[in-house]
Amino acid sequence: MAFEMTDDDFELLVERSLEQIPEALRRLMSNVVIFVEDAYAPPPNEDPQTQLLGLYEGTSLTDRDAGWDAGALPDRITIFKNSILNICSSEKQVIEEVGITVVHEIAHHFGIDDKRLHDLGWG
Repeated sequence: MAFEMTDDDFELLVERSLEQIPEALRRLMSNVVIFVEDAYAPPPNEDPQTQLLGLYEGTSLTDRDAGWDAGALPDRITIFKNSILNICSSEKQVIEEVGITVVHEIAHHFGIDDKRLHDLGWG
């Protein structure tokens, strides 16, 4: 059974997870914004049953070149509230899953791919 939580409480968990990222790393994050949305909406060319807990969209720091930022929109990290709540049955599980998901998506911003994240236990 899915755990229930208000939007404000969930957003607070995301904020607290961000605060757990070491300050030195937070300062290195560049041109990225973080959003909370209810659920992932797969595009037409993707399986409509696709469920994501989070999504990084943008150009990772390792892929940016000298001319990259000329007019570039911010990278976007989205944390999907309902997707996380649907797999959790307690507040403790939600806190853990939000933390893992936030770290996972920020790692993509730094250029770390899914395989490496899974190897490190952040999959």
